[in-house]
Amino acid sequence: MNPEKSEAPAPLKVGAVGIGWAGQQHLKAYSTIPGVEIVAVAGMEEELLLALQAEYAVPHAFLRWEDMIGHQELDAISVAVPTFLHAPIAVAALERGLHVLSEKPLARTADEGRTMVAAARKAGRVLDVAFNHRRRGDIQKLKSIIDAGELGRPYYAKASWLRRTGIPRLGSWFTNPQLSGGGPMADIGVHVLDYALHLLGEPKVLSVSATVHAELGPRGRGGSARFSPMSAEHAFEVEDFASAFLRLEGGATLLVEAGWASYREMDDVIDFMVYGTDGGAELKAKGSPSAPVGELTIFTDRDGENADYMPEAQPGRGHQAVVEDFVKIVRGGESVWGDHDGSLALSRAEIIDACYQSAREAKEVRL
Repeated sequence: MNPEKSEAPAPLKVGAVGIGWAGQQHLKAYSTIPGVEIVAVAGMEEELLLALQAEYAVPHAFLRWEDMIGHQELDAISVAVPTFLHAPIAVAALERGLHVLSEKPLARTADEGRTMVAAARKAGRVLDVAFNHRRRGDIQKLKSIIDAGELGRPYYAKASWLRRTGIPRLGSWFTNPQLSGGGPMADIGVHVLDYALHLLGEPKVLSVSATVHAELGPRGRGGSARFSPMSAEHAFEVEDFASAFLRLEGGATLLVEAGWASYREMDDVIDFMVYGTDGGAELKAKGSPSAPVGELTIFTDRDGENADYMPEAQPGRGHQAVVEDFVKIVRGGESVWGDHDGSLALSRAEIIDACYQSAREAKEVRL
């Protein structure tokens, strides 16, 4: 007898552009997934590039991203570089038929994001964005509670990510709007916006009213060695604190705060608070994003009596889960690729654009 043998699927060959912290998270995740081969890596820091090439046994290393995406063996790439490079790299890769997983935000502006989404649709390839904070275990636990209807209909929510001395590299590309797209609203506020709307069930945002402040960064305050040394390449031309009031379809409202620097307690905090018709919830993760699990409290009653409780949540898997899902989608074939064209990340970019417009014009902006 000669029973037919099923052939193992061909390995998925991936590469990474960008070798900073985020790029290293992608490399680490890819290296743990069976059937995935890291065949190329690109970065401008030659010493680090060669060290990562050796650590992950990557056969090809490039100083220029243009050379890497021209590599014939690639099926997919991760893009983990400064924001102004997201669109050119992603579009070039998609046009070559590669699937793309990009770091957040999608792009500097919604217009740039639209070119990326259009390229993904034209190529029939996946464009995904690494929103890793929605993968936190405490956020996933709260999501399951809200989805189960325990809180009834949410009607007001507040979410924030606040730092005291967390401006990433004062005077670097982060603080130049032409390179970054904005300050903390674009950098960490997009995470807050993403996990908040995810928790609320993706309601449509009808309008935003936002303010931004640049009180510490322009005076050289609010930076920290934790986020890398000070730099003098660029002036501080973005905000260091932003807040936005969002009106949601169905009547609910959401307040979002994002701050790199303000005079507050030293520990960073990521939080989310929601009031619903049958209950409420509060999540606070101090020391974030390093804190693996925050403190989650559910406020409710049973038969007129207080029934508040604190559910347990497991640590999330962050970039590991993001990369695993990306690989699963790519392996899912053309029947699923069309559902992952970057549209969700584009909706976040449109809201961020509206926030900055509202702050500039001092008025509410409808989407």
